[in-house]
Amino acid sequence: MARVMTAAFEGAEARRVDVQAQITGAQQPVFSVVGLGDKAVSESRERVRGAFAAIGLALPPKRVVVNLAPADLPKEGSHYDLPIALAVMAALGVVPEDALSGFAAIGELSLDGAIAPVSGALPAAMMASEHGLGLICPADCGPEAAWAGDMDLLAPKSLIQIVNHFKGNQVLTPPEAGPLAEPAAAPDLRDVRGQETAKRALEIAAAGGHNLLMVGPPGSGKSMLAARLPGLLPPLTARELLDVSMIQSVAGLLERGQLTRTRPYRAPHHSASMAAMVGGGMRAKPGEISLAHRGVLFLDELPEFTPQVLDSLRQPLETGEVIVARANAHVRYPARFQLIAAMNP
Repeated sequence: MARVMTAAFEGAEARRVDVQAQITGAQQPVFSVVGLGDKAVSESRERVRGAFAAIGLALPPKRVVVNLAPADLPKEGSHYDLPIALAVMAALGVVPEDALSGFAAIGELSLDGAIAPVSGALPAAMMASEHGLGLICPADCGPEAAWAGDMDLLAPKSLIQIVNHFKGNQVLTPPEAGPLAEPAAAPDLRDVRGQETAKRALEIAAAGGHNLLMVGPPGSGKSMLAARLPGLLPPLTARELLDVSMIQSVAGLLERGQLTRTRPYRAPHHSASMAAMVGGGMRAKPGEISLAHRGVLFLDELPEFTPQVLDSLRQPLETGEVIVARANAHVRYPARFQLIAAMNP
């Protein structure tokens, strides 16, 4: 039996999962994946077969069983393709198992053997670093995973590259961390003429981290004032930057590993559902209040939001986190935001 470590995502955090591959004799060739995986995990068998065929590797006519442990933890997503392929290749002797023992792996395989990018590279790298391991991830995710700090990091573009690396035929260069984006020019409060009382209230709210409700007739500048609040706030600290980036990584909002110290500003439409606001869906993705963590959540036309959506904000405003409870998931997301709302009289 061979094993490779990977990650399962619960909220903005990653949990350790062991991918175990065993090859035994059988009258008919069988390739099965067990361990409470969803449809994307079960389909990984065909992607692994196609990737193996692309690099000239065929599965033996035996029984191949891949177990994702712990078996009672739900597994979702296509990032299990690469660790499954590596575990099977280690069981076949194509890749030395002792070389894989110091790495975790995530990545989606294409039928031509290429490794496609996946979400959650930064939380997976943080989890691997906590266990004293390196990480094998897609090349497009390398700049994002490099933000986890000093660790062994491999970012191959294809399956054949990682095979050649462990055989010594090709040495992969560790990727560098993505650039820290320069803060974009935020709307400035100097653009607002008059409204001295409202501007003073906005400055006090920014200084103390207070929530704010603006009431006024249409056209009085409520939305204009709210859009200028992020320009009054200080940039994210190093710890806050990591917290915000892990949520954005799980949501798939980080491009080429580029992080920014600009505080999030989210302004959902008043027709947003409760699942869109607090999080949910098939994979319990983060909602608007979690995407606004350490930043500003602006609710324009406050009375137009449904009562259920407004009531769902009570607990996050008090505790700074939201728990998304579903029949197949129970995840926790941070949600410490500054609420700014506007409404007509």
